[in-house]
Amino acid sequence: MLKKKGISASKASLVLFLCQMISALDVPLDSKLLEELSQPPTITQQSPKDYIVDPRENIVIQCEAKGKPPPSFSWTRNGTHFDIDKDAQVTMKPNSGTLVINIMNGGKAEAYEGVYQCTARNERGAAISNNIVIRPSRSPLWTKEKLEPNQVREGDSLVLHCRPPVGLPPPIIFWMDNAFQRLPQSERVSQGLNGDLYFSNVQPEDTREDYICYARFNHTQTIQQKQPISVKVFSVDSLNDTIAANLSDTDIYGAKPVTERQPVLLTPTGSTSTKVELRGNVLLLECIAAGLPTPVIRWIKEGGELPANRTFFENFKKTLKIIDVSEADSGNYKCIARNILGSAHHVISVTVKAAPYWITAPRNLVLSPGEDGTLICRANGNPKPNISWLANGVPIAIAPEDPSRKVDGDTIIFSHVQERSSAVYQCNASNEYGYLLANAFVNVLAEPPRILTPANKLYQVIADSPALLDCAYFGSPKPEIEWFKGVKGSILRGNEYVFHDNGTLEIPVAQKDSTGTYTCVARNELGKIQNEVQLEVKDPTMIIKQPEYKVIQRYGQVSFECIIKHDSTLLPAVIWLKDNNELPDDERFLVGKDNLTIMNVTDKDDGTYTCIVNTTLDSVSASAVLTVVAAPPTPAVIYARPNPPFDLELTGQLERSVELSWIPGDENNSPITNFVIEYEDGLHEPGVWHYQTEVPGTQTTVQLKLSPYVNYSFRVIAVNEIGRSQPSEPSEQYLTKSANPDENPSNVQGIGSEPDNLVITWESLKGFQSNGPGLQYKVSWRQKDVDDEWTSVIVANVSKYIVSGTPTFVPYEIKVQALNDLGYAPEPSEVIGHSGEDLPMVAPGNVQVHVINSTLAKVHWDPVPLKSVRGHLQGYKVYYWKVQSLSRRSRRHVEKKILTFRGNKTFGMLPGLEPYSSYKLNVRVVNGKGEGPASPDKVFKTPEGVPSSPSFLKITNPTLDSLTLEWGSPTHPNGVLTSYILKFQPINNTHELGPLVEIRIPANESSLILKNLNYSTRYKFYFNAQTSVGSGSQITEEAVTIMDEVQPLYPRIRNVTTAAAETYANISWEYEGPDHANFYVEYGVAGSKEDWKKEIVNGSRSFFVLKGLTPGTAYKVRVGAEGLSGFRSSEDVFETGPAMASRQVDIATQGWFIGLMCAVALLILILLIVCFIRRNKGGKYPVKEKEDAHADPEIQPMKEDDGTFGEYSDAEDHKPLKKGSRTPSDRTVKKEDSDDSLVDYGEGVNGQFNEDGSFIGQYSGKKEKEPAEGNESSEAPSPVNAMNSFV
Repeated sequence: MLKKKGISASKASLVLFLCQMISALDVPLDSKLLEELSQPPTITQQSPKDYIVDPRENIVIQCEAKGKPPPSFSWTRNGTHFDIDKDAQVTMKPNSGTLVINIMNGGKAEAYEGVYQCTARNERGAAISNNIVIRPSRSPLWTKEKLEPNQVREGDSLVLHCRPPVGLPPPIIFWMDNAFQRLPQSERVSQGLNGDLYFSNVQPEDTREDYICYARFNHTQTIQQKQPISVKVFSVDSLNDTIAANLSDTDIYGAKPVTERQPVLLTPTGSTSTKVELRGNVLLLECIAAGLPTPVIRWIKEGGELPANRTFFENFKKTLKIIDVSEADSGNYKCIARNILGSAHHVISVTVKAAPYWITAPRNLVLSPGEDGTLICRANGNPKPNISWLANGVPIAIAPEDPSRKVDGDTIIFSHVQERSSAVYQCNASNEYGYLLANAFVNVLAEPPRILTPANKLYQVIADSPALLDCAYFGSPKPEIEWFKGVKGSILRGNEYVFHDNGTLEIPVAQKDSTGTYTCVARNELGKIQNEVQLEVKDPTMIIKQPEYKVIQRYGQVSFECIIKHDSTLLPAVIWLKDNNELPDDERFLVGKDNLTIMNVTDKDDGTYTCIVNTTLDSVSASAVLTVVAAPPTPAVIYARPNPPFDLELTGQLERSVELSWIPGDENNSPITNFVIEYEDGLHEPGVWHYQTEVPGTQTTVQLKLSPYVNYSFRVIAVNEIGRSQPSEPSEQYLTKSANPDENPSNVQGIGSEPDNLVITWESLKGFQSNGPGLQYKVSWRQKDVDDEWTSVIVANVSKYIVSGTPTFVPYEIKVQALNDLGYAPEPSEVIGHSGEDLPMVAPGNVQVHVINSTLAKVHWDPVPLKSVRGHLQGYKVYYWKVQSLSRRSRRHVEKKILTFRGNKTFGMLPGLEPYSSYKLNVRVVNGKGEGPASPDKVFKTPEGVPSSPSFLKITNPTLDSLTLEWGSPTHPNGVLTSYILKFQPINNTHELGPLVEIRIPANESSLILKNLNYSTRYKFYFNAQTSVGSGSQITEEAVTIMDEVQPLYPRIRNVTTAAAETYANISWEYEGPDHANFYVEYGVAGSKEDWKKEIVNGSRSFFVLKGLTPGTAYKVRVGAEGLSGFRSSEDVFETGPAMASRQVDIATQGWFIGLMCAVALLILILLIVCFIRRNKGGKYPVKEKEDAHADPEIQPMKEDDGTFGEYSDAEDHKPLKKGSRTPSDRTVKKEDSDDSLVDYGEGVNGQFNEDGSFIGQYSGKKEKEPAEGNESSEAPSPVNAMNSFV
């Protein structure tokens, strides 16, 4: 009996353990809860077991884990501790166990081969990773071998061996020819699994010398190539010819003809072979046969069928492929090679083994102190794997003892655990084909109950439906859950409630009396907690009158009803569908509160219409079918506007309303869609009709709202799809009684026009708003926070009143009330106004300037006292102007700039300053009246910046080995020039650039002779200036040294110049080369990566106008010649002028400017008169003398300094012609350039003017002028002065 009891107790113990395992704690996925609970480490990410790495890249061995507290990490290598601190090439990522081995900075991957294992540890245990085997990939070279040519007779079989080098991982093999084209494969010629190329029988076309085997190593992205293999196929005829040539006539000779042969297996050899494959892998079996004709391969499985859905044939059925193999796929597979002469076969005995795989992997276990549990680790494999346990990474046999733990094979049994029993256990299942490692923790927690459902959560359900009240909880030991209704109600029991294991209370059929407060109580031995939730049970939504089936004639009108009843606390939404889709977007469909009306029904309206009523808790629907039928045949229908309504009648007259009814006129075959009601006020606006309202066409009566003291007449207009009817005859008049005004004037404001007044304005009431005769306004005001009593005045029907003698800019409370002979309107609301403003009294103080960079400064000031503003503070204005440039020390006309800063701002940024300049500024406060006094002028200076590009670069005097460079200083030096930088490099015939040479030139130089150059060579030059801040933008040019002291061999385009305005630019250039070249201009936004835009130049002109440019934008431009191998000029950069902006001071309206212009005009007139008189007299004067000396006189320009006509002289005849300037990037042009006359562009030039009058022409060898001081006009060179010289 005792023995039987013992057996029963043992069984009961096992059942108890299994029950405890099932009832172990589940931790809810609540983020806040998970952050608070302690947890042993869990490995979340690790590198693969067999980790092949690229030896050229850093090695990253992943190991990520989570736990509470966060775990620390350590590593072993080849079974011993790996101290990463002692290896400078190895680092561990922060808050992670991932190792990074630095190979790219000197480390060698081979030095780090080995077996690595990661351990993640915290106070509750240690988890370990798999053994990670690190091996660098290898792609060795092919071993050198001497390959003999393959000579084979037609019809024989042939095998070309690849024998690739052994790599890691193994390479991918393919055959190609010298042209890198894959060799074609077929049933006769194919590649085997080992990479060899098999010929079942060779044909003459197989003769070639470039059979090449390639091995691709994917890991290192390299391809190795075997030496080419030569194959020569001898046909029978050619072989006989060869034999005949080597034998005498008396010899017997002759090769046997090509004979057909039965199949012979080339691979595998013999009649049987074996193959072992692992479970889950892909099984590949191969049979390749020789024979003529080419054999066909067939596969069978002895004693069974090939598995369906997992069997595939590849390589022309020479390869049998079975995916995802299992032990059931073991057996004998026979391949049969057959042709017309016979067959051959081979049997492959397949054995499927299995690396360990999980049946039951151990799962994490969360227990309460004193509870029992189990960890189960079951795996299978072939052979059967061995199961071993570890605790915190240590074999359990040598791990610290735990009295609550007992190991029983693949199971660990825990009894009466305590908090110190927490640990991470590892199960290792292994056999000869691999291993599995799983971490599972035992986490012993002692936690009082917690309720995770929010307090006072509201649940709403529809009556007679289930109600689910949540009580999500956690605790250790697992709490018991009880539910109560009401604060002091009794515990809920009985069949009308369902209690779920997760704490949820279900009321299967909720009724109205189920509404109320429900209390959930969770308790365990460590504590107790409760939570209340609210339940509301709502009435269901019902359709009490559903839409009904309708048959309607075409062009008729139909209506579907959908009247609903719903809970008063729910807001229903009614949706109508047609054939389960949205209603057509058609104004004929009218959706009302309880109905759907379709006007002018057509055939396409036929279908099912559904009314759907949705609330937040339920949804109901009802449907009806509409059938559209044809109307009976009728004569031709004439559609017209409806006739006007008639017999208008007023009934139910009240003080503020009346009922109007009428009889519709004939609708003239088009249904009336609506009626428009208009009214006339015979008392205030006789003869003027106003819109009152409109109603649907099915309605013939309407209740109208009226205003007092209006003599109403009404008329009705009918509307159909054709149009509006004539108005009906007016109804009888109805004069409503007078009454007090209902409303007061709107838009009441108080704004002073002078410092000592207050102007009160308002919008007057319209005539019918007066509600009675004698409309007036009571205007009241008082000073805010000063006066207690209101000052009032009654004024006639006006809209303004002025209060005089007020203090300057003080707040007033204002109200305007309407009144008539019957009394006052309701008490008006008050508004705040202000008496008049005066100019501010005080200037801002403590003005400070902080220079940020060469073009930007920040200005600060102290705000003025609000009382001194004497008005609404609108902001501050900063006046600033440039005094002089520190580099030129030259003054110019002062142009003040103004920046306004809104509100009570006490600082601002001053952009667009010029570098290396002296500025002044002052600050003024602004109110509605104007500006206050200016603060004392503040002087500040901007630092140096980078200079603009040199004004020009000219290359002259080419010799065999030298070039002369001349340049002009930058238009805007933006500082003290320290030097010039010249870079140049040769260009060959294919426009390729040679080595770059750099030369630094002192800032005081303006020319340079470059010597020791190559003869007859084109050079490209890059030239820019420098200040102490840095280098400015560069200018480029090209030139050619001569060969044998003759002109350059190559054509060239040089001296590309630009003259830019706001939206266009004049481009001109000089050309040296063959005649009749066709030019083109390419341009684009400077610094942009967009393609160049190209414009073709008509004829062989050397000028062009670019139009449609964007103001204030920097552009790059170059000129090319068609038919000259793409020859182009160097790039030039120009900037269009800014869009015309308003200035604070219009110079054209200044008195001094007008006077100056008048004086200049008078002086020019006097000079013209004097010249005209002297010419008419025929006397000698300098120009006359020049005319006598030359048959073809030239008209000379006015001098640039005084504007008088220049005199001719022999000395000037031999001076080089002047040259047009290059427009710098800052859009300024030197004074001398902008005043060039027509003669400056060279003798014989055909000057032209473009559409806007600016000059375009060919610049021809003009001399470059020296840059002028100061910042002059940015306009393009103009011919105006030259034109004035033609007297």
